[in-house]
Amino acid sequence: MTDRVVVAGALYDGGRLLAARRSAPVELAGRWELPGGKLEPGELPQEALVRELREELGVETEPLERIPGEWPLKPGYVLHVWTARLVSGEPRPLEDHDALRWLGPDETDTVDWLDQDRPAVAEAARLLRESGGRAGRRP
Repeated sequence: MTDRVVVAGALYDGGRLLAARRSAPVELAGRWELPGGKLEPGELPQEALVRELREELGVETEPLERIPGEWPLKPGYVLHVWTARLVSGEPRPLEDHDALRWLGPDETDTVDWLDQDRPAVAEAARLLRESGGRAGRRP
């Protein structure tokens, strides 16, 4: 049986990375994550990411590249993370989140990330540092 893919976005804007605090389900509430959601049948991962970030945050985004690796979630689900650029809109916590924070590349350890997000967050922060804060900049 193949695991169902959950996509998440390491969303960049202005040299910062977006963190979203979970409000649901109860066992995850109060912890921080990279926002995203489940891939629907027939949907490409990049399409799912754009749709999920629109639904959860009310923004338009452009997927950039997949962060290598995959991380197990609950049984039957794995997490794939993509870097993404904010194209338009101001992120708002619309669904399953109660707070958002933009973090600089050296601030990513200031929130309590969900365990499965930590390796991707570390890589996203590294990419941001190496780009001199230019990762995901609007053209």
